[in-house]
Amino acid sequence: MSQSMFSIAFGVGTRNRDKQWLEVLFPRPLLRPSAVFIDRIKAILGYNGGNQIIDFNFAVASNLATALKYIAPEQSALLVRLAESHKPTVACILEHDAKPVSVPEAYLKLQLISHRLCKPHEINLTDLFNVLPNVAWTNRGAIDINEVAELQLEERIKGRMLDVFSVDKLPKLTDYVVPKGIHIADAARVRLGAYVGEGTVVLHEGSINFNAGTQGASTIDGCIASGVLIGADSTLQGGCSMASTASQPLISVGHHCVINSHAGVGISLGNRNTVEAGLWLTGDTSVTVLDNAKQLVKTVLASELALQDDLSFYRNPETGAVECISKAP
Repeated sequence: MSQSMFSIAFGVGTRNRDKQWLEVLFPRPLLRPSAVFIDRIKAILGYNGGNQIIDFNFAVASNLATALKYIAPEQSALLVRLAESHKPTVACILEHDAKPVSVPEAYLKLQLISHRLCKPHEINLTDLFNVLPNVAWTNRGAIDINEVAELQLEERIKGRMLDVFSVDKLPKLTDYVVPKGIHIADAARVRLGAYVGEGTVVLHEGSINFNAGTQGASTIDGCIASGVLIGADSTLQGGCSMASTASQPLISVGHHCVINSHAGVGISLGNRNTVEAGLWLTGDTSVTVLDNAKQLVKTVLASELALQDDLSFYRNPETGAVECISKAP
């Protein structure tokens, strides 16, 4: 066992009737905990190295809380609460940032991003969707999709309704963490694993997928697909879309950019870029570059203009050609 540790978290979650994990809440995940912390917990949990998922009961939770009382008081307080749980509790210990192979590992990694401890594409989420089960998200919590029909009948017999909000492999962010200093108009449109920077406003038409997000006070009324990271003070207007591709899995947008309504962007943008309403800009889009006098400089693929600052992209209303001009003084 190495002295360095990638992540540790204590959580409470839901299993189906076959004792398979459906989801786990980790209220206070730790990134790179100290050697002292590791030393205090390993004997109590029976941890002997590697990436492990360890179930624990009331007695173990109480012993952990006592062991961590003075070196990690917040973790100790969490364990005191977990000792009271009637739901299954688990420790997820990741010595290495390997691809997740269990539901608790996957949920811990998604929550590391949503707690702003890691940024999108900084951690290994390979094969994430092969690990996560499809779950019915309801007013009774997470339910195995094979158990939904029986519970629907049970609720009706008792004069109640089972409200199924969605059937998906990922839940909404706000059921697990509400990051500091954000506004989300429709919580169902932001998935767990989104990185929502402080000051971000997500309006009603805005959505943020997992492993994507915003780095600061941005206004989002468009779609941020997985793999896209938006810089501070940028605006995505209604109906626009930022989408990564298989050939370019990570797309970044600089600060103070404006992507206008119903535009689509599939390349990385520099700072202070604007994209005209309705314009779709992908890597293989042919772009006519103009100087400040609107004279032709060159014609290039949009991918060649990626990450350049102070550019304005628009479609020529007469010719239909996509043009680009520098906004720099």
